[in-house]
Amino acid sequence: MTNTKLIASLLAAASLSMGSAAFAAEPQQDAALAGAAAASGDTALTSKVKAALAEQKQIGVSANQGVVTLTGTVATTDEGTKAIQAASAVAGVKEVKSELTVASK
Repeated sequence: MTNTKLIASLLAAASLSMGSAAFAAEPQQDAALAGAAAASGDTALTSKVKAALAEQKQIGVSANQGVVTLTGTVATTDEGTKAIQAASAVAGVKEVKSELTVASK
């Protein structure tokens, strides 16, 4: 009977220590999941902005944590302004950074 109690105590202790190890790993897993969610959110945001700028294929789009960067060359300042406004209007965009240049004639 004492061997049974000893084995039960050892199993209980082992399961408690394994539970605390799993608990300790959770913040790392949460951080990894948050990073993956942010990356997929940025990918989706990039796609949405590209769709909004579908007629301006010469403009490159990238997103990082809701900040969208536009790159490339546009024909006129007005075209660049319209691209910035269209990107700003997309849901989820926190800020638009323009690295657009106007083509010289």
